[in-house]
Amino acid sequence: MSAGTRQQAAVQQPPAAALPADTAASNASLADFFRDADAAADAPLLWRIAQQQALTQALSGLFHGPAALVQLRLWVFLQLASHGEALLPRERIDELFHALRPEALETVLKRLRDAGLLAWDESQRAYALPPLAQRVAGLLSPLASEAPPLEGDDEGGELAALLGSVVGANQLGHVDAGQVQLLHAQLARLHGEFADAIASGSEFRLREARKRYDRAATLIDRASDAITAIITNAHGHIALERAARGLGQAQSRLLAMASQFNRALQQVDRQRVTLGTTGLTSTDVKRWLQSTPEPHRLLHGALAAPTPFVAGLAPHELLDVVEAEFERDRPAAEAPEALPEPQAAPAGSLAAVALPGELTDLCALLAGWTLAGQEEGAPRTVADALLHAAPGAADVRYAQVAYKAQLLPLLGDPQAAVLPGATGELARQPWRVQWEPAADTLDHPQVLRLSQGTLVPARQDD
Repeated sequence: MSAGTRQQAAVQQPPAAALPADTAASNASLADFFRDADAAADAPLLWRIAQQQALTQALSGLFHGPAALVQLRLWVFLQLASHGEALLPRERIDELFHALRPEALETVLKRLRDAGLLAWDESQRAYALPPLAQRVAGLLSPLASEAPPLEGDDEGGELAALLGSVVGANQLGHVDAGQVQLLHAQLARLHGEFADAIASGSEFRLREARKRYDRAATLIDRASDAITAIITNAHGHIALERAARGLGQAQSRLLAMASQFNRALQQVDRQRVTLGTTGLTSTDVKRWLQSTPEPHRLLHGALAAPTPFVAGLAPHELLDVVEAEFERDRPAAEAPEALPEPQAAPAGSLAAVALPGELTDLCALLAGWTLAGQEEGAPRTVADALLHAAPGAADVRYAQVAYKAQLLPLLGDPQAAVLPGATGELARQPWRVQWEPAADTLDHPQVLRLSQGTLVPARQDD
């Protein structure tokens, strides 16, 4: 090549450094963007993307340009993809898009043909969607959804789409590690967002995050069987097994956050304050203030004349005064005290609790009846035992009568008979009480009525 030819070539094709950034990037290969060309070959995901040249070029042709033009192309393309006819004559396309201007429709159809998303069949004189267009339509199917997710409802859109693709691929037996890793990353992002909401302590943010968490947990529960099947069937595929293990851990961490939400909301409920007897809470007040436009107007000039802060001291003098105040209010350290001198323990006595005297009196009375009636064996009434006063004592009181009435069931009790002391002595007395369903009226200063009963001598075989 001569010098003139080289000069002409240089004029026609400037070097890459002199080209605009987007033109230079479009003419460069994928490896030119890396510092080391071998690094591009070591990325499995990048290698898989590089193998999809036709798909990436089709997406580039579909989305390149202004936003309004991209939206127009998407609308035309998705309308054609959702049409139920295999071949679309030009007359049918003009009928479908009769609202478009002819030059706009022709521009969109030309871009779809150049991107390989629309093919012209010369023999049939009609348009057809190639297999590449079907793949792109499948990728863009969330855009055609009739119920798009609300703003901030990521788990309702992205999570549902990722779960749907993973579950569907698992049903067909074509799930791969890339799909599982995308789902794992989405679950990890949701876990981080929910953890930030819990750590914030904001009641409104907590309740909004709890609604999103419940929707995400519902989606995960519906796909739980498919996720379990993926984890179970991932043996033998290293990348898929690693991705499935991470997916299972992310699923467990996300589902375990329900208890954290409950504790955080309970803490918020404990901090809520009710304003008097109105039934209004601090939450209602905050919600009203957040929905009130121009809340500063509520002051009505209350802060129109604020009191200014006036300091007549220099900064270093203020510091000296503050330091002196801290030193003055600081409590003095107490001096250490010595341990007390050893002292001898005071002398003590161990005294047993004495039983009431009525128990001893009842035992003595029954023993006297036994000695007096060894030959007769005559029964005695309960009133004789309960109303009998000790020698030298006044009439029995109501409390004494009630106490002795509670002691009578111990007569003949085999467990109480082995006890030492007055209780065991009473249980070993050869008498038995027989109560009757009737009561006697007494002429007594403290006892008006007393249940009827009889004390009979015990038989020898008892």
